[in-house]
Amino acid sequence: MFAAMGFAAALAVTPAEVPEMWETAQTAKQEVTSSSGFDAGFKAYERGDFVEAFRWFQLAADQGDAVAQTFLGVMSREGQGVPQNIVEAIRWLRLAADQGIGVAQYNLGIIYYNGIDVPQNYAEAFRWFQLAADQGEGLAQSNLGLMYGTGQGVPQNFAEAVRLYRLAADQGIALGQNNLGTAYQHGQGVPQNYVEAVRWYRLAADQGIALAQYNLAYMYDTGQGVPQNFAEAVRLYRLAADQGFAAAQSNLGVMSREGQGVPQNIVEAYKWYSLAAAQGNATAVRNRDLILPLMTPAQIAEGQRRAAEWRPR
Repeated sequence: MFAAMGFAAALAVTPAEVPEMWETAQTAKQEVTSSSGFDAGFKAYERGDFVEAFRWFQLAADQGDAVAQTFLGVMSREGQGVPQNIVEAIRWLRLAADQGIGVAQYNLGIIYYNGIDVPQNYAEAFRWFQLAADQGEGLAQSNLGLMYGTGQGVPQNFAEAVRLYRLAADQGIALGQNNLGTAYQHGQGVPQNYVEAVRWYRLAADQGIALAQYNLAYMYDTGQGVPQNFAEAVRLYRLAADQGFAAAQSNLGVMSREGQGVPQNIVEAYKWYSLAAAQGNATAVRNRDLILPLMTPAQIAEGQRRAAEWRPR
């Protein structure tokens, strides 16, 4: 069991995030262009007509509309309205980024950090995250902080990592809150403080972030910063496990095997170990192998059935 830091590894503009992007777009359009093509494109995007949206965005983008260029970059990468094309995605995002659009700079950072159809390049990712972070993009601040914290593309600097996590966390960015909690838990860049760690983990967990739910569960499991409470640990592990978080599934297996916070149940332990093991969790593989000799064939079959029928929530 351990605490973990998180990276915002998804492209910024998704259907669920469109309202926030619209606010950004309205602000940016006042500064960049008066093109009406963007408005028509956005309405089409909202209703899921990506082909029509792409057509309108392209008309606006060809007139220099930087926010439309940002949408075209993300849509080209995701294959929305056009075949997936990373070369075109980077081209459009660079056009927008060069006009100072922080969302485009952030997305370029994600592409280079993860090596999405391009060679992985931490230095290039760092450059784009820095530009976006300097404009107050919270996800970029969180990601830049993690790069400082891990020494990816830049010399390791925990104090700078914490500064950036806090900027993101103060904007309500859940991964920034989680990472700030981890810094407090381990005393990296700040004095170790379990109570502060719990506070930041809780803020992130309340936003539904599986990583933070797992970390907060661990604090209750071990009694760090809060009184030890196995039932609350199980509740939080389950929230993360139900999203497919392998470490939480593995720990639920332990709790089920030991009867901590839940009635002892070797079949449930087998189920959770199997789900985590299927994702490559080595601890779960070992623990599942340890309980196999203690199980009857009928119990193993039932555990396998439960694992096969499990679906993320």
